Amino acid sequence: MTENLFDDVGALLRAVADRVVLPLFRRLDDDDVEEKAPGDLVTTADRQAEEMISAGLRRLRPDSVVVGEEAVAEDPALLRHLDRPGHVWLVDPIDGTANFAAGRRPFALMVALLMDGEPTAAWVFDPLGDTLAVARAGVGTYVDGRRVRTTGAPADPGRLRGAAMSHYLPPAFRRRVEAAGERLGEVLPGQHCAGREYLDLLLGEQQFVLFWHTLPWDHVPGILLVRVAGGVARRFDGTDYHPVVEGKGLLVAADERVWSAAWEALFGGV
Repeated sequence: MTENLFDDVGALLRAVADRVVLPLFRRLDDDDVEEKAPGDLVTTADRQAEEMISAGLRRLRPDSVVVGEEAVAEDPALLRHLDRPGHVWLVDPIDGTANFAAGRRPFALMVALLMDGEPTAAWVFDPLGDTLAVARAGVGTYVDGRRVRTTGAPADPGRLRGAAMSHYLPPAFRRRVEAAGERLGEVLPGQHCAGREYLDLLLGEQQFVLFWHTLPWDHVPGILLVRVAGGVARRFDGTDYHPVVEGKGLLVAADERVWSAAWEALFGGV
């Protein structure tokens, strides 16, 4: 991957946010929002943004394939491309659509580049916070041009701060998370935007985050950002997250020590 391509994707996300996403924020009509599945919203902005991002990525790398969230909603068979040889782009045009549709923050634009099925680069852009995080496997993770590492977390589990999307958890797991609040410093309910959760972990605002749903466009970009910065992303059973392996449950942490401490507080003894 060339440095120009790395910069060009970030510039593309900024341009799409400026031309499509932000002009429609808090300006959506009823006809601009619909359910593509129960409780799963899509807006005119999602579709327009995905079209523009996808077209831009194809121009940048004509030999590539684009797998976008909204395209997969129309044709789930597109997921087969995630482990194909060559370059595949994974696109979430607006992560946090429910927030966006309700006129609240946060939301983000996210892209990952896979090579032969393995994530090699990632971009997460929060347009309201004007925060752009980028990562390149084997090189580093950068937030607004500054290299970051997910280090310096408190040694005491009672001082750790994290988020858990408990609304989506099965009852047994939800009870475990609620009880873990007594063993961890603070367990937040989550912001309904995976991209922002990953940014906050990179910036040290929190040291762990727990998800139940693990769709690839929601998590591949953020997981690469965190892993390249020194963090850990694993299923609840300790296996590494991989985009082509289906499953539920994901615990992401600033480092191995935090992952182990959070897992023990959340699931120890299960």
